[in-house]
Amino acid sequence: QVNLVESGGGLVQAGGSLRLSCTASGRTFSNYAMGWFRQAPGKEREFVASINWSGTTTKYADSVKGRFTISRDDIENTAFLQMNSLKPEDTAVYYCATDRVAWRSRLGDSRDDFGSWGQGTQVTVSS
Repeated sequence: QVNLVESGGGLVQAGGSLRLSCTASGRTFSNYAMGWFRQAPGKEREFVASINWSGTTTKYADSVKGRFTISRDDIENTAFLQMNSLKPEDTAVYYCATDRVAWRSRLGDSRDDFGSWGQGTQVTVSS
């Protein structure tokens, strides 16, 4: 059973930056792809970014492409989401998640691809 803990959320003005962290325990972190999702009030949880188990491939939602960067540190068992040029529409609770399958060749971008979730961290961007 894997445990995921997100941190780094907060309140920031539009145009600002935040760096989210997701630290994993209880399973071999480096064997699994990691993903970030977000959920705004009244909306479905949506895909933001993912990185494969080896850290060689990333995928982004169109809405964050060019502004957000996902990365991982397998020594620290931590995934990161660097968020730049933040917009009010980025306001949401951000969740990290691990892939259901180890060493998966296809990098997922769907909630169904990910099986373990953190508790979420709130990001609020003021205009």
